[in-house]
Amino acid sequence: MNVIIQIELIAVSLILIGTIFSFLSAIGLIRLPDLYTRSHALSKGSTMGVLFILVGTFLFFIMEGIFSIRLFLGIFFVFLTAPVAAHVIVRAAYRSNVALSKESVRDDLKEVYKNEGVIGSEQRRSKELGE
Repeated sequence: MNVIIQIELIAVSLILIGTIFSFLSAIGLIRLPDLYTRSHALSKGSTMGVLFILVGTFLFFIMEGIFSIRLFLGIFFVFLTAPVAAHVIVRAAYRSNVALSKESVRDDLKEVYKNEGVIGSEQRRSKELGE
């Protein structure tokens, strides 16, 4: 088999793997119970899905003799920004007292915020109302 065909097969395989990751991420969005588990599925699945798709596309175009700096930057920035954005959104939701699912076993941030003196919106409202 020709080397070009092998690399094209690798590129197509990477694109298919990325599609599967993205599909599983969408299923996680539908099936998981709360914001925290949904955001975990979305951030991991979509990040990996987009990365595999972009790397497969990058390989394909490299074999065609085209180096795309946009694809390279897309890979780089998706890898850096998507997990950080998901982390910031989940922290903001936690600070806003978005409830955990009943199936959640642990609340690791509870002690951290308790020790820092961060109060949630319910406690803040009760202090403002003088209750």
